[in-house]
Amino acid sequence: MSDVKKVVLAYSGGLDTSVIVKWLQETYNCEVVTFTADIGQGEEVEPARAKAQALGVKEIYIEDLREEFVRDYVFPMFRANTIYEGEYLLGTSIARPLIAKRLIEIANETGADAISHGATGKGNDQVRFELGGYALKPGVKVIAPWREWDLTSREKLMAYCEEHNIPVDFSSKKKKSPYSMDANLLHISYEGGILEDPWAEAEEDMWRWSVSPEQAPDTPTYVELTFEKGDIVAIDGEALKAHEVLERLNKVGGDNGIGRLDIVENRYVGMKSRGCYETPGGTIILRAHRAIESLTLDREEAHLKDQLMPKYAEVIYNGYWWSPERRMLQAAIDETQKNVSGVVRMKLYKGNATVVGRKSEQSLFDESIATFEDDAGAYNQKDAEGFIKLNALRLRIAAGKGRQQS
Repeated sequence: MSDVKKVVLAYSGGLDTSVIVKWLQETYNCEVVTFTADIGQGEEVEPARAKAQALGVKEIYIEDLREEFVRDYVFPMFRANTIYEGEYLLGTSIARPLIAKRLIEIANETGADAISHGATGKGNDQVRFELGGYALKPGVKVIAPWREWDLTSREKLMAYCEEHNIPVDFSSKKKKSPYSMDANLLHISYEGGILEDPWAEAEEDMWRWSVSPEQAPDTPTYVELTFEKGDIVAIDGEALKAHEVLERLNKVGGDNGIGRLDIVENRYVGMKSRGCYETPGGTIILRAHRAIESLTLDREEAHLKDQLMPKYAEVIYNGYWWSPERRMLQAAIDETQKNVSGVVRMKLYKGNATVVGRKSEQSLFDESIATFEDDAGAYNQKDAEGFIKLNALRLRIAAGKGRQQS
């Protein structure tokens, strides 16, 4: 007899999680609560309700979390200019803490004993979901079917559906994308298929959000982004909510071939993985945010922040959003953003997002000092001589002792 009476499942309505509903009911003889989050994946989430009902689910949660996702997770991450291993904008990673939080909140609301997810035992998402779950509800039981069952292929999953009369949208006769894809407002990812060969070039018809740079318009698109305390609050002077900002930038960026990425990354579980990503809006935000910071941040503040960023990125990638170290880093990052306000003008052209202008009332750029023309005594160039000699003192002493500098 299972001690699990009720479990909350992160439910997409697709093949895997539909099988999981029935599998949980049979294996654990428990009631299943489904939770479907709209975080901007670009597909209707309401059909998941009918599918869950057909599987006998009585408590069904379908929620629009787009604004919370961008405002409370994506934007705080971009305040740090966060990229993992020099390239990845963490589109999948940053969605998991919010889903984990709602799983736990729904478990508390419904009196559930456990939570469940459809992540495999090879990936990062199992770690992210479960670290979040344990951080927010230490005693929660987590059920990860992919680590328990023997349904190890699509064919076995389809056979299970036929045996148990599980309604799914596709049959074995329908063509299925060869890629494993994950989408939200920040990005869409592609893994599997020919991408498992790191030498193979991704097929052009794989990409869904962006045109190829070669096919992008022959004239550039300009956008002006208004920042307040590190976050974009308006585009071309129009005030927008956080999720509207990302939606708008995804569209204009994708139309101009911006945001495609093909990388091999190091998963937390130890293996290397090749994936392709489309992050048009995020790519624009990252470039623009660095531009407004270049005007408004003190040099040492900016440099220290850049040193903290790789650790912050690693914390998010590995699933530690709810950890004390992430909160500590976030507090330091947010402190730097108090004066990061102003406007950045971007030129979008054939895959490139180029900063062509920036202005801010908080600017530390002093034209009277930086000018190559007559500065009217604002900067005494003779002061540089002592500055250089003092900074060279240790080098001169070592050279005087005959120490090799090569």
